[in-house]
Amino acid sequence: MSEAERVVERTEAPATPEEDRGGLARGRRVVLAVVGGAALMAVGGLLATTLVKSPAQVAAETGPPVQGVLTADVERRVLAQTVVMRGTVVADQSVAVSPQGVRSGEGANTALVTKLPLKAGDPVTAGRLIAEVSGRPVFTLHGAQPMYRDLKPGSTGDDVAQLQQALRELGHGTGGDARGVFGAGTKAALTAHYRAIGYEPLPAVADGGAALKAAREAVRSATWAVEDASSPTGAAGPPEGTGPGGKGGATPGPGASASPAAGAGAATGAGAGAALGPGAGRELVRARQALGEARAALAAAEAADGPMLPTAEAVFLSSLPARVSSVGARAGSPVSGPVLTLSGGELVVEAYLKDDKRQLLRAGMIVVISSEVSGTDARGTVAAVATEPSAAQPAGPQPQQDPGQNPKGGGTGGSGGADLGYRMVVRADRPLPAGFAGQDVRLTVESAATDGEALVVPVTAVSAGADGRTVVTAVSAEGTQRRIEVRTGTSGDGFVAVTPTQAGALGAGTKVVIGVAPRETRGKSK
Repeated sequence: MSEAERVVERTEAPATPEEDRGGLARGRRVVLAVVGGAALMAVGGLLATTLVKSPAQVAAETGPPVQGVLTADVERRVLAQTVVMRGTVVADQSVAVSPQGVRSGEGANTALVTKLPLKAGDPVTAGRLIAEVSGRPVFTLHGAQPMYRDLKPGSTGDDVAQLQQALRELGHGTGGDARGVFGAGTKAALTAHYRAIGYEPLPAVADGGAALKAAREAVRSATWAVEDASSPTGAAGPPEGTGPGGKGGATPGPGASASPAAGAGAATGAGAGAALGPGAGRELVRARQALGEARAALAAAEAADGPMLPTAEAVFLSSLPARVSSVGARAGSPVSGPVLTLSGGELVVEAYLKDDKRQLLRAGMIVVISSEVSGTDARGTVAAVATEPSAAQPAGPQPQQDPGQNPKGGGTGGSGGADLGYRMVVRADRPLPAGFAGQDVRLTVESAATDGEALVVPVTAVSAGADGRTVVTAVSAEGTQRRIEVRTGTSGDGFVAVTPTQAGALGAGTKVVIGVAPRETRGKSK
């Protein structure tokens, strides 16, 4: 068979089964591809109709929304008007110890801190040495009145009485001194206290005893002058004339009467008095007068002599024990401000008010003290609201608090510092924990409240009509609205107490209109 015949034979030969199955598979794949493409085109068309909008449709869908109403329920509760502010927890008494005017030692022109035995946080009790300045002690005593003058022998007043009481509390009796009189007993008690802390008190008269010595010399000289004037022979005799047989007295001679000598300075009579004569009698009277004056001067000098309590050496604290809040100096530094600050008494909250808030608040109002640090609240009351604004201390070496060792009270404006506002003090119903000290806390003051429970609505629910009536709009379950006339009362925190003029017209749970809100958009169904 030729080659051409063989080619024709192969071409005309029937297909095998394997070749038939491969052709069918290819056909099915083509059909599936066509169907899938059609489905994708259908989905794409559907998406296109959703995303692609005509200008008219866009305008319809972006038109203004149809307005609905916002409602709120009427509540029955106690409504309180509150004022919220910040405050700082401080001690009831805070004293900045700035011992200015301490008597320095010889050759020292500047007061220097020579000893600081305490550090911040240390407790302080009555009679405790808290500092030493230029070798002189500074110690604490119990009392509410601050030192404002040096207390010396002979001083009188309530501050002296406070010193006497403080010394007695330390175990140093004041003897028979009257209350408020700095006498011999107070001298002894003050000296005993100084020696108990290891110091000697400063003398009230800083002359080394010269005045007392001179007064004693004057008394002695006057005594001798009286004795000389009392003796007819110039011999020393008693200041006062004595009878027969007395020292310096003349023995009556023969024929002389036995009358006694003129002890009171008489110029006539028997004995020495008769022998003196008129001139000598006058000298005796004058000598006795001079002696009386010298004795009075000696008594005054003895009363003025003794220990004194300088203003800079004592710090009176009304609440003890106290604690050291801060130390502002070190040994060897000059005294140019507070050496240390002491805090005593219970913890209170101090806040400063602007004029608008001061007019809303007064003593006795209820306060909630909130500590964000500890996450706890405490209840208290407003203890005091100042009537004059307080001023910050000006820059410079000034005591940080209570210059002159005064308890905290807030000064008036005009001291040269910035105006802080009106000082308000809040006292907790129960003592605040020690951890509150120094914290910045939130104060919520209840400045007004309803008498018991009342109907309360948001302030936006109340409106006034042209006729002057105040109304709220109630909404029923079916959506109908009706206007109810009310009288308003206490307001606070966005709510107001209302009373319907018609009894029973409004109750707790009734819905009232407080505003409008979008309900649906044009072109879309609800």
